[in-house]
Amino acid sequence: MQSYIDALIQNIGILQQVPPLIIYTAAILLGCAVVFGYISVVAMIMIYAERKVAGHMQSRYGPMRVGPHGILQSVADSIKLLLKEDTVPDKAHRFLFKLAPLLVFAGAFVPFAVLPFSEHLVISRMNIGIFYILSLAAIEVIGVIMAGWASGSKWSLYGGMRLAAQMVSYEIPMALAVLTVVAFSGHLGLHEITHAQGKWPWEWFASPLKSPFTAVGFVVFYIAGLASTKRLPFDLPEAESELVAGFHTEYSGMRFAYFFIGEYTAMYVVCAATAVLFLGGWNGPFPGVVNMLGKTFFLLFVMIWLRWTLPRLRIDQVIFVCLKVLLPISLICVIGAALQAVLF
Repeated sequence: MQSYIDALIQNIGILQQVPPLIIYTAAILLGCAVVFGYISVVAMIMIYAERKVAGHMQSRYGPMRVGPHGILQSVADSIKLLLKEDTVPDKAHRFLFKLAPLLVFAGAFVPFAVLPFSEHLVISRMNIGIFYILSLAAIEVIGVIMAGWASGSKWSLYGGMRLAAQMVSYEIPMALAVLTVVAFSGHLGLHEITHAQGKWPWEWFASPLKSPFTAVGFVVFYIAGLASTKRLPFDLPEAESELVAGFHTEYSGMRFAYFFIGEYTAMYVVCAATAVLFLGGWNGPFPGVVNMLGKTFFLLFVMIWLRWTLPRLRIDQVIFVCLKVLLPISLICVIGAALQAVLF
């Protein structure tokens, strides 16, 4: 991004008279505004898609009344959340209660600094891009735990405690699955990892023909991504039938909307990262943006599909799957991928 701004300053004479700090600040704010607008639209589309997919899977229509085929239902929900009263419980810690939704949203928002939409459409080509994404996922964990404790509600506290155990555990096999790809590409940068894959599906890291270890790593990464985004069958932090709404039980209005947008943004981040790491990123038969978005939205559809297909696990089963199933498998895959990369 810095090289683009420098080239813009050199080509436009009037910008040479403006202090560079102001130009860079304006560019960052503009980039944040564009990304925020994009993820807001994506969140509305995904909420509508989830309702319609769920409706058709259960032999019903889903939303139909607001707009043709219910297409404006997400817009109506957004207006309702904007106008809804913002309440704070008497027993809540007011400062932390208000800060928690912003942290959750920030944890899902900042990875867009390195997530590519195509080879050239990216904010920053960071050489440790995937490390940047995985490390900033911890911000969301802190925000959810903060929301659970600061609400002064036992339901919220239980949801926060469950999330702490779940997300911290699943970060380990998720990172190990990434190492299978790093072993072959030799880089932590998303562009370098994408360039290590070809145009066709059998040239992607998700293909057993490329490597059986990265193919299994793809499955491990996606399952761990489901857990990190609190999607079924790993939605224990919310668990409506048990904990009312989990960690965001006491939230309303725009603060609740931040949690909602943050969840769908985190889903998009996990699916986009999966597409880059294992499905060739923007490589494919179509233009780069089309390839990247097509793979990302297909993985998002699978997340929705699984939500309305699988039952919710118990918390002991969630930890068992992580520590007794995914962790040993991911360790074997890392060792196998390293040996294959060195020997063959």
